[in-house]
Amino acid sequence: MPKPRQKSKGSVKKIFLTIGIVLLFLAGIGGGYAFYLYKSTSDMVSGSFEETGREEEKSDLRDKPVDPVEDNVSILFIGVDDSEHRDQEDTRSDALLLATFNQEQNNVKLLSIPRDSYVYVPEVGYNTKINHAHAFGGTRAAMETVEEFLQVPVDYYVRMDFNAFVDVVDAVGGIYYDVPYEFKESNSDDERDSIHLYKGYQHLNGEEALALARTRKHDSDVARGKRQQELLMTIAKKATSAESVLKIDDAIGAVGDNMSTNLTFPEMRGFLSYGLDQNVEMETINLDGSGGYSQSGAWYYYVRDESRQEVASTLRNHLEIEDSEEVTDYASQKETQQSASY
Repeated sequence: MPKPRQKSKGSVKKIFLTIGIVLLFLAGIGGGYAFYLYKSTSDMVSGSFEETGREEEKSDLRDKPVDPVEDNVSILFIGVDDSEHRDQEDTRSDALLLATFNQEQNNVKLLSIPRDSYVYVPEVGYNTKINHAHAFGGTRAAMETVEEFLQVPVDYYVRMDFNAFVDVVDAVGGIYYDVPYEFKESNSDDERDSIHLYKGYQHLNGEEALALARTRKHDSDVARGKRQQELLMTIAKKATSAESVLKIDDAIGAVGDNMSTNLTFPEMRGFLSYGLDQNVEMETINLDGSGGYSQSGAWYYYVRDESRQEVASTLRNHLEIEDSEEVTDYASQKETQQSASY
C-alpha cells in the first residue's frame, strides 16, 4: 500500500514554481508591473520551449492531443545536474516528480518517484534505474519510461537544472525550512562537504537548499523524494508571496536560463483556472518499496507491486481515463531480465 498521503489546501500557485510565476498575476499586482511580468514570463516560456519529438507531441496513451483548459493533464518535473563540469550528453535525472491535474475536482496530485527505482526503460530495452532513462534518451526517454512504469500518460514536462534551483532560491531571498538532521554535502560545483547544515528550523540560501534536496546520507530515497516535494512547495510559496513581488523578475530570469519545457505560454495560462479557486487541494503521493542488491551487484529501489498498482490506478482515475490492470510486475522479473549497473 502507498504510504500515508498528506493534504494541504491553498491556491495552486503555492505548489509549482514555474506555474506559480504565471499565477502571480492573480495576486492583484499593479497594472504596469503586471504587464511587464506577463511579457517577461511569455518571453521566458518561449525561450525555454522544446518539443519532445513525439508524434503530434502527445503521449502514446492518449487518443488525441490534450489542452490544459479543457482536459485533465499531467506534468513530469525533471531535475538534472547540467553544471559545466559534467558531461551534458550523459546527464541522469536527479529528481522525478509526476503531477496530475483534475479540472472538475480542481485539485492536484504529486508523486515523487525514487531515482533508483528498478524499471523497464523502452529506450534501451532492458531494466535499470529510472534515473538512467534521461541519460539514454533525454526528456522523451524519461517521459516514456514513466509511462511504461505506471501506464499513466505524461502530457508535459518541465526540466530544470541545479542552477535554476540555486538561483531561484537566492532571487527570492532564501527560504526557511526545518532541517531534519546535521549533515555535510557537496555544493553545485561538487566541492566535497562544502555545505554543512545543522538540525533545526533555519534560513537557507540557494546552495544550502540544494544540498538539502540532494542529500540522502542519513535517510532513504523515499524520504529524499518527500523532502524534495516539500522544498518545491516552500520555494513556490515564497516566490509568489507579497514580499517577493519585486524579486519575481529575477526568479523568472533564473528559471528561463535553466529550464526547458514542451508547454507553450497559452497552455501554461490554461493552469490559471486552478488558481481562481482558493479551495484547490494538493495531495502528495509516494511509492512504497525497499532497496537491495541485484545478482549483478547493482543497488536498486524495488517498488512494491501492490503500491505501484494502487498509485497507478489513483493517477489514472484522477485523470479520468480508463483504468488498466496490465501494469508490469517488475519485482517478479528483477532477477530474470537483463539489467544494467550503468
